[in-house]
Amino acid sequence: MNTNQLKYFISVGENHSFSAAAEENYITQTAMTQQIKALEDDLGLKLIDRSTRPITLTPAGLSFFNDAKLILKRLGDARERASEASSGVSGTLRIGYIKGYERSGLSDQLRVFHHSMPGILLMCYRDTSDKLAAALQNGEYDIIFTWDSTNLKENRDFEAVQIERARLMAALYASHPLCQREYLERIDLKGESIIYMSPSELSDNYGDSQFMDLYRQAGYVPDILCRSTDVESILIMVASEEGISIMPDYCVKKINNAEGLVFLPMKGNEEVEEIHAIWKRDNENVALKHFTKQLKNSDSFTDIY
Repeated sequence: MNTNQLKYFISVGENHSFSAAAEENYITQTAMTQQIKALEDDLGLKLIDRSTRPITLTPAGLSFFNDAKLILKRLGDARERASEASSGVSGTLRIGYIKGYERSGLSDQLRVFHHSMPGILLMCYRDTSDKLAAALQNGEYDIIFTWDSTNLKENRDFEAVQIERARLMAALYASHPLCQREYLERIDLKGESIIYMSPSELSDNYGDSQFMDLYRQAGYVPDILCRSTDVESILIMVASEEGISIMPDYCVKKINNAEGLVFLPMKGNEEVEEIHAIWKRDNENVALKHFTKQLKNSDSFTDIY
């Protein structure tokens, strides 16, 4: 078995014709037939049903067809990575991320990219969503990972990939009466002093309005003690029993020995925070091109569109 045979087999499967596949690959029909026969003999399987018009793939052929395409794609990707490593692709990728997201799986994604492209320097910057958006628009960052409080993803000048839908968690002090619950709903928080975690320093932003709607749907206006974009400061205030807070699970799932704190999931399909990777469509940074390709092909993050 060789790559040409796989390529020829895929061509026959797509065209349902030996002659059309031969023409597409600039070889004779006899040579095409011989190559497919050699592939079948090597596998010990009949891949093509030659009795039908047009010809069709057998059940074994249908199964092998998808695998053959995957094999060629992976081989092509491997060749491209090897070529890039050999040519020494270099440069700098400036990455901005929302406060709190340093606790997520972002570092795992960056590590994979660094190992595949060691010549590219990854510069990381932590900030609020409004400042990230402004810096991206001004060309200070190549890509940002953000709770998109400015709704930048709707701007046609930018491309966005949804990285994850992070479950929202209630952060409670250990003596709070709600700590014995398995989960909480918005209505359960009526009358509580809320230390409000916001993605933005701006008081009127798209992200905040989404979550204020959740309180309104629960039938009340929250008692917001204060607003903050800093996870650590919020958690200190909660542990001091000044109030409770709600934050995405990536902010808390890596916290060990959180004495004085209890984290409970918020119930409801809307109780999530969407994280997007966003970059300018006209950014010609080669490092960005390779990184966004990895993002789109990655299994590390979810809900890519």
